[in-house]
Amino acid sequence: MTFALDRPLRFCSLLPSLLVAFLATISTTKAQSPAAGGLPPAEALKSFELAEGFQIELLAAEPLLADPVAMEIDEQGRLYVVEMPGYPLDLEFSGKVRLLTDSDGDGTMDQSTVFAEGLRFPNGILRWKQGVLVTDAPDLIYLEDTDGDGRADKREVVLTGFALSNPQHIVNTPMLGLDNWIYLANEPATVPRIYVDTFGDTGSEIRFPGRDAPVLPRNANGRRVRLQPDSHRLEALSSASQYGQTSDPWGRHFLVSNARHIYHEVIQARYLDRNPALLIPSAVASIAEHGDAAEVYPITEKPEHQMLTSAGVFTSACGNVFYQGGLFPAPFDRVSFVAEPVGNLVHAEIVEEKGATFTARRLYEGKEFLASRDAWFRPVNHYIGPDGALYVVDYYRRIIEHPEWMAQEVAESPAMRDGIGQGRIYRITPSGAPAADWTKGFDLGKASDHELAVALGHPNLWHRRTAQRLLLDRQASRTPEDAAALVTDLTKMTDAASPPLARLHAAWTLHGLDALTPEIVASLLQDKIAGVRENAILLAEGLLPEHDALLDALLPLQDDPDARVVFQLLCTLGDSDRPDVVAARNRLLFSERGADPWMQAAALSARQLDYAGLIRSCIASATTAPDRYHLLLERLAAMWSATATVAETGTLLQWATEAGEWTPGPWQGILLNGIAKGNAEVLRDPALAPRREQLLQLLMGDAAFGLRRAALDFLQRSGLPSGEARSSALNRAVAILRDRQASPEDRSLMIRLYRLAEPEQSRDLLLSLIHAAEPVAVQKAALAALSQDADEALADHLVARWSSLTDALRDDAVNVLMASEASREKLVAALEGGAIAPSYVTGGQQVSLIARSDHATRDRVRVVFSTESKDAERAKVIERYQAALGEGGDAGHGKTVYQTHCAACHQIAGKDGLAFGPDLNSIRIRPPESILADILDPNRSIADGYALWQLTLHDGSQKVGVIGSETTTSITLRVQRLPEETIARETIADIKDLGISLMPAGLENLISPQDMGDLLAFIKDSS
Repeated sequence: MTFALDRPLRFCSLLPSLLVAFLATISTTKAQSPAAGGLPPAEALKSFELAEGFQIELLAAEPLLADPVAMEIDEQGRLYVVEMPGYPLDLEFSGKVRLLTDSDGDGTMDQSTVFAEGLRFPNGILRWKQGVLVTDAPDLIYLEDTDGDGRADKREVVLTGFALSNPQHIVNTPMLGLDNWIYLANEPATVPRIYVDTFGDTGSEIRFPGRDAPVLPRNANGRRVRLQPDSHRLEALSSASQYGQTSDPWGRHFLVSNARHIYHEVIQARYLDRNPALLIPSAVASIAEHGDAAEVYPITEKPEHQMLTSAGVFTSACGNVFYQGGLFPAPFDRVSFVAEPVGNLVHAEIVEEKGATFTARRLYEGKEFLASRDAWFRPVNHYIGPDGALYVVDYYRRIIEHPEWMAQEVAESPAMRDGIGQGRIYRITPSGAPAADWTKGFDLGKASDHELAVALGHPNLWHRRTAQRLLLDRQASRTPEDAAALVTDLTKMTDAASPPLARLHAAWTLHGLDALTPEIVASLLQDKIAGVRENAILLAEGLLPEHDALLDALLPLQDDPDARVVFQLLCTLGDSDRPDVVAARNRLLFSERGADPWMQAAALSARQLDYAGLIRSCIASATTAPDRYHLLLERLAAMWSATATVAETGTLLQWATEAGEWTPGPWQGILLNGIAKGNAEVLRDPALAPRREQLLQLLMGDAAFGLRRAALDFLQRSGLPSGEARSSALNRAVAILRDRQASPEDRSLMIRLYRLAEPEQSRDLLLSLIHAAEPVAVQKAALAALSQDADEALADHLVARWSSLTDALRDDAVNVLMASEASREKLVAALEGGAIAPSYVTGGQQVSLIARSDHATRDRVRVVFSTESKDAERAKVIERYQAALGEGGDAGHGKTVYQTHCAACHQIAGKDGLAFGPDLNSIRIRPPESILADILDPNRSIADGYALWQLTLHDGSQKVGVIGSETTTSITLRVQRLPEETIARETIADIKDLGISLMPAGLENLISPQDMGDLLAFIKDSS
C-alpha cells in the first residue's frame, strides 16, 4: 500500500546482501493483541497545528475501529471503515470492513459492528448498488447485507487478476467518475528482493470472472483501470497511480505516487491507442511548481524514520482528494489535499489550469495545512463528507515503512507491531462549524427522482455523486411514465438557468440513462462555462457515429478561448476524417496552441494523417520559426517512416538532403533523424542505394554538423553504400582520424564511420586513440565504437591501461567490460585483484554486473561489493569523517566536489546535474550526521524507482535501463548519461524486471574529509 515510504533516497551503491536476504519466519507477523503506545486520542488532538480559520475534532478512534485506511458514507448516513491490520506482512486475512454509528446524535461515533471480515489487504471502498465495492488484491469485491443484520452475507468477486505484490503497490481507491465509470488506482507490480514468496505475485489477466467480457493483459500492464460492472465494460487507462486518485469538478484526474505528490493524466488511452505510430514518453504531467520530492514542513517531535528516510520532503504522498465540499472558503474550491504519513502532515495545493494541463502551487508557504508533533500520526487518506467537512483517516502506527526496505533487525523487532489495533478519523471544518449532523441518520435513498435531480446541483460533491448514482441505480425499476418525467427534469436542468455543476451532472446522468440527445449536447457546447463545454465534447463522442451533423457544432470550438476545451476538441476530432475536421486539426496544429507538445500529441493521435502534407507544411514553417517546429517535424517524420513505402521514404530523404523549394537549415537534420526511426527493412532497400550514397557524400562534405551527424545516424541504421564512394570516404575518414588538428567533432564522426565500415581493420587505430593525449570526446568515441564488438582483447587492454584512464573514461570503460561474458570475467578478476577499485563501479553498473553473471560469478561479485564483512571498516571510515561535520564548510568548493562526484546522477531542486538518480533536495534538511552516514555507508537498503529492466526486442536486441515513464504504446528507458529512448511496445518481445535496484560505495577513496565537509555545506545551503 503506497502510504508507506516507497523507498528512501540513496546516494549510491547496491546492497548485494538484500538481493539474497529472506525472512526467516513470517509467523511473527500474524495478528496479535494491540500494542500500547503513542498518544491517547484526546492527547493526540492537542498535538496538531492546523491552518488558521479551521478546527479539528475526533469522529472515531480505537477501540471502535483499528488500522483504518479508507472510509465511505452511504446515502443513509452510515459510515463504512476499511481496516487493514495485516500491513505490512500478515497474509492471514485479518482485514475488515466496519460499520460505525452515532447512537446519541452528538456528532461522534460510539457504536461499531463488523460488516465484513476475512479480507487480506483491503484498502479502498465505494458505495455501489445496495452494498459496497472493496479493493482487496487480486480482487474487486462486492459486499452486501441482504437481510438487514448489519453484516454482509453476499460476497461476489466483480473483477480479478490484479497483482498481489507489496501492499504499498496494489490496486486501490475505487472512485465513481463523473462519466459513470468506476476507476481503480493501480500501478506495476513490484518485484521484491526479500519477501519473494510472500509478495512475488505479478497478477494475471484482468477479467470479470465467469463472464464473456473484455479481458485486459496481466495486471493491466500496471495501468489504472475503469469498469462498468453492469454492462461488463472494462478498459485500461493511460496512467498509473500508487495509493489514491481524485478528480476536480470537471472530471480531470489527478494522481499520486510517494515523492510525486500531484500529477495529471493529460491524454487518455483510447486516443493514444488509435494511432500506434505516435510515441510519447508519458501520458501524464507533473504539475507541482515546486517539483517532485518537494519540501514539506513537519513539526514532529522525535520522529522515527527507518532506512534514513528522506525527512522534510514528500516521500510517502498518498490519499489525495480535490476539495469539493462547498463548506470551506475560497480558494479551497481549487485545492487538492494530499497526505504525507512519514512527515505526519496533510499538505494543500492550489490547482490552476495551464494550457492543456495544470499547475499546482503551495497553499501555505513554510507550513502545512495540518501537521502533528506526534510521530505516530499517520494520515493515509481523506474523504469529503456530506457536511462538506474534510475527514482525515489516521492509520496511527509507530513505523509506517515496509520491512522490504529496512534493516532486518528493525523488520524483526516488536516495534513493527506498535500501533496495531489503534487508529483515528478526524473531522476538519471552518472554525465555529457545528458538529456533524449526518451521523444522526438521514436517507437520501428515499428521496424522489425529482429531489435527486435537484441534488445534482448541490455545492457538495458527495450529494451530487450520490444523487447521480442513485438515479442510475433505479433505472430498471422505473415505470415508463416515471422514466419520461425524470428525463424531462434532467433535460430542463441542462439549460443555462441551472447552476453549472447541475448542468454538468444532469448531462452525464442522461448519458448514463441512454437519454442524451444531440440537441442537448449542441446546447452545452455553447455553454458559458469552459468546463461544461469540455465535457460536452466528451459527451458528443458517443453520439457522433450516428449523428455526424454534431461535428458542425463541434468545429466552432477550435477558436475557443479555453485551452482545455481546444485540447479535448483535438482528441475527439481524431476519430473523423471529414475534410473540414481534418482542416481544423491541421490549423490548430500549426497555430500558436500547436506549440504545446500536448496539443501536438492530441492532434497527431488521429486515426488518419496526411503525413506528406503535414511534413511539407512543417518544413515551410520551420524555415521561419525553427525551434518551435523541430519537435513536430521529427514526430511527423518518425510516424510516417514507420509505415512508409520505399518510394515515400525516398521522397522524405530527398526533402532532407536536397532542401529543394525550402531554405536549407537545421530542419534537414531534424527531418533525417525522424526518418531514421522508421522501418529498417525499408531503409535498407536496394532502391534507396542512390540516396544512401548521397548521404555518404553529405557526411563527408561541408554541410552543417547536425545534418552530417544525422546522415551518419541514418547510415548506421540503413547500411553503408558499396563501391568507389565507400572506399573514397573511408580513405578520407582515416586521414581525418590521424589529424590531431581536425576538430574533435569531425574525428568522432569519422571514428563511427570507420568502425561501421571496417570493424576489424579499424581496431588498432581506434585503440591508439584511447590515450590521454587525445581529447576526451575522441577517446569516448573510440571506446564507444570498439564496445560494439567487445572481446577479451579489448578487456585486457582496458584493465592493463586502467591507471592511465582518466575519470571521464572510466565509467565508459566499465560498461565495455560488462558487455560480454568474457570481458565480465576480466572485470571481476580485476576487482578481486585490486587492479580496479570497486568504488569506480557505479550502482547501476553493479546491478547490471550481477544480473548478467552466472551463479558462481555472482557470488564473487557479491563478495567484492558486500558490506556485510566490512561493517567495522565502515564504522571506522565514518568515524574518521566526523570532522567533516564541523562548522565552516566551504559551500563554493563543495559545489565543485558535487559536480565532480554527484552531478552525473543527481540534481538538487531540479538543477545542477543529471536527473538519473533521486533529487538530493530531498535530503537537504536532514541532520548532517545522517547525510554523512548515507554517503559513506549507502548499502543498508535498496532504493526503489531505480531498478533495471531488460527489454528484448523482436529483432533480438536487448535494452537495459530504468523505466522513466510509459504509455499504452511505448516505454521510455533511461540510461545513465545517454538520451532517453522511447520504445514502441509492439517491438518488444519480452520485458523483465531484473529484480535489482540502483544504489555506490567507497566514496572515501575519492573524497577527503575536508571535501566532504564542503560537500555537506553545499548540499545544506542549496535551495
